[in-house]
Amino acid sequence: MAENKQKSRGLGRGLSALMADVNEADHPVPSAEAPRRPDMVVPIENIAPNPDQPRRRFDPEHLEDLANSIREKGVIQPLIVREKPGAAGKYEIVAGERRWRASQKAQLHELPVIVRELNDTEVLEIAIIENIQRSDLNPVEEAAGYRQLMDRFGHTQDALSKALGKSRSHIANLMRLLNLSPDIQEMLEEGKLSAGHARALITSDHAEEIAKRIVSEGLSVRQTEAMVKKYASGDLDKPKKPKVEKDADTKALEGDLSANLGMKVAIDHKAGAESGQITIKYKDMDQLDELCRILSVT
Repeated sequence: MAENKQKSRGLGRGLSALMADVNEADHPVPSAEAPRRPDMVVPIENIAPNPDQPRRRFDPEHLEDLANSIREKGVIQPLIVREKPGAAGKYEIVAGERRWRASQKAQLHELPVIVRELNDTEVLEIAIIENIQRSDLNPVEEAAGYRQLMDRFGHTQDALSKALGKSRSHIANLMRLLNLSPDIQEMLEEGKLSAGHARALITSDHAEEIAKRIVSEGLSVRQTEAMVKKYASGDLDKPKKPKVEKDADTKALEGDLSANLGMKVAIDHKAGAESGQITIKYKDMDQLDELCRILSVT
């Protein structure tokens, strides 16, 4: 109970102070400032990622860029780790898994670390917040991070807004994206839809249909908002059916019949089938009478 009361006051036990370490470790510092000094240097094989790390996607291209930077300049900011429970001399990453992965690509043998005493709950909480503060998260990943912080640790939107430097409306709007279907969320994660597109779809009963049109037709956010209104009012901008090109024989037959009858004739023959239809257009009653006479001749 004491632990719950403690969490309700802010970001959990000692987390506000720990976030300073996370920020310094995860973002480059200006050349005029000295990097944070590590507590020690540890063989890279003695460091393992957190198995409960919320982030599962690491862009290969970005990792390669970071590896190239590490090859040239080394690891400027140390990783934040904790001692691995039950394994002396082994460490578990709290913040900095990207640098650990990139360092492996760069074939480094040891890494600078800052050691902190943290329990499982605190490690997970810091990992979520570190991920949220990264600039390359997609909207769904960021929204899921806020949801975890609220559901698992009891934080309010107001508390998150103050601690993370995000506006309350930003947090609320992103979390609404989690109400969209899994298919639309996947489009967001893949970058096919923007957060602006997705917000416009939240209240629509035709969200998935409109989302597919956004992708296929390259619609802007403003066009998406207009389309949502059209669907809601029933004034749908339905795509036109593609026009089927007639073959030369069909066109020639249409011409012969039109010349013989003195009226416009259209033949609609289904490809690969024996059936179809003929349309004859007349311009006045005299032509209709003539058509009836021709058809009645036996």
